[in-house]
Amino acid sequence: MKKIRKGDDVVVISGRDKGKRGTVILRLDDEMLLVEGINRVKKHTKPNPMKGQQGGILEKEMPIHLSNVSLFNPVTQKGDRVGVKVLEDGRKVRVFRSNGELVEA
Repeated sequence: MKKIRKGDDVVVISGRDKGKRGTVILRLDDEMLLVEGINRVKKHTKPNPMKGQQGGILEKEMPIHLSNVSLFNPVTQKGDRVGVKVLEDGRKVRVFRSNGELVEA
């Protein structure tokens, strides 16, 4: 079970954007995430009239490693570790490690 999924609110815990919050847009593979507003870079592009692309400087999000983000806990207003708990009916659910509450998603 993946502990951080698409649509989760996360907090960056290390790197240039430390302390910023964002929403996971896309999970590229097992280790890399694309987070809204995090790890933005400027990319210089050439115009391509065949594709209808205009040239210039674009800002876009680049992938960030899973170990550099932590799931945002709305109760404590901080980043928190996530665990997996098996309920009585056999379902696996994600829980916050600090207070044991279920992750809504």
